Amino acid sequence: MSTPPVPTDPSRAPRILVVEDESFVRMVAVDMLEDAGLPVAEAPDADTALQLLEGRAQAFDALFTDIDMPGSMDGLTLAARIRARWPHIRLVVTSGRLRPGADDLPDAGFLPKPYGRSDLLGALCRAA
Repeated sequence: MSTPPVPTDPSRAPRILVVEDESFVRMVAVDMLEDAGLPVAEAPDADTALQLLEGRAQAFDALFTDIDMPGSMDGLTLAARIRARWPHIRLVVTSGRLRPGADDLPDAGFLPKPYGRSDLLGALCRAA
């Protein structure tokens, strides 16, 4: 599978928010995206992600979130809230344990763990 093209102008590159409670997994995802030339922000849980989005949601083009996380909400609830409040943000959820059905996803893509760089970039490119 070929890697999707990455914008050559960094000012036009989509800014992606990665939400993952496992620090090593989050670091790997962030590294994959940064290695592709994409600007990335990160959050260890859904509550922190929402705090980052408050007042700055226009700065983000996409959200990549794990489903199973501690805190007041899981990744599916986070994605649903983002879809309702900031519909311009593309959504991709991931899990190594859960396989949500299409009805469970709030107009979001799903990427099963484990995933590679091209899988992650492809899922973000296909996300609505």
